[in-house]
Amino acid sequence: MIMRLSFVLCLSLLCVAFCAPRSIISRPHALRSFQVNDNRNEGTCTYTLSVRTSCLSTSYTRDQISLAFGDAYGNQVYAPRLDNPSSRAFERCSTDTFQINGPCAYQICYLYLFRNGHDGWRPKRVTVQAHASSYYAQSQPVTFYYGTFIPRGVWFGFNHCAAHYVAPS
Repeated sequence: MIMRLSFVLCLSLLCVAFCAPRSIISRPHALRSFQVNDNRNEGTCTYTLSVRTSCLSTSYTRDQISLAFGDAYGNQVYAPRLDNPSSRAFERCSTDTFQINGPCAYQICYLYLFRNGHDGWRPKRVTVQAHASSYYAQSQPVTFYYGTFIPRGVWFGFNHCAAHYVAPS
């Protein structure tokens, strides 16, 4: 009886030490080997992007901002240039909304931003909402939280796709 009690106590202590839930909040990272699939003309699905620029960002940016996102099965949407200096996009404390057409994807699980220029830019968050098409169900909106300046000349973002296939490199 004491042996069983000792075993249960040890097992409980191990579970407390190793079974505790872990945070899935991650920080964006640079991905130098990332390759985009330039399938802009193959699009049959529409996505709404909501980009919130941090109040800690520069007042505005003239930098070129590109974006790529996709699912765990290799479906990728690429926007080669979201910025438009004449539209005053990406000003401090602002939210910009874009409609993008691209290949249909299942649940979006990765998103990377690319910045080219000298002004700097600090997004707070990017939300992607896929709209229903004839053969894909509408997926849940997904938000990627940045809160840091995007480095120049490198894809920078998140991959929450687990061990599934993600974008050829």
